Amino acid sequence: MEIAENAALVVVDVQKGFEEEEHWGPRNNPAADDNIAALIDAWQGTGRPVVFVRHDSPKPDSPLRVGYGGNEFKEYVEQRRGKGDGAELLVTKSVNSAFYGAPDLDAWLKGVGARQIAVAGIQTNMCAETTARMGGNLGYEVFFALDATYTFDGVGPWGWTLGAEELARATAVTLHGGGFARVVRTEELVRAAGAVAA
Repeated sequence: MEIAENAALVVVDVQKGFEEEEHWGPRNNPAADDNIAALIDAWQGTGRPVVFVRHDSPKPDSPLRVGYGGNEFKEYVEQRRGKGDGAELLVTKSVNSAFYGAPDLDAWLKGVGARQIAVAGIQTNMCAETTARMGGNLGYEVFFALDATYTFDGVGPWGWTLGAEELARATAVTLHGGGFARVVRTEELVRAAGAVAA
């Protein structure tokens, strides 16, 4: 795996509102936050660009609504913002894809010359997956750090339900098998990012 010196890390919706289990239900992957932090550290430590994405929900009862504490980034993310030597961007959005936020993520990535993106964050099968899919459609080489994401149990049509881990595996199969992204582990990305920068 080769990670370019200007590959961008896109950190999707790592917000306090996702800690409200009574709203979201059970989650998977308790190691996700540590892995997200490790990726931010690796990117900032090698001077690569980092994009922090925040979901500003227009729904009045959402834990991610503007003006509510849950809209804020989790503490470990907030503490890392502005710490790297590389370019940094804050994108706000109200839909699933970070490419439909403000400012324009695609234009910014092109401006810093990035053709690779690594995606991490919350939720695996929602905003992280949608951002990765769009990135692939736009021609970026996308790395999806599956173990640096998490999601929650889901309910679909006809009473169908899937557990969080099943949904995460479905995302991995769809992204990887469909050619949208290369699904990888945090350790692989951190190692590759360090090797290129050394």
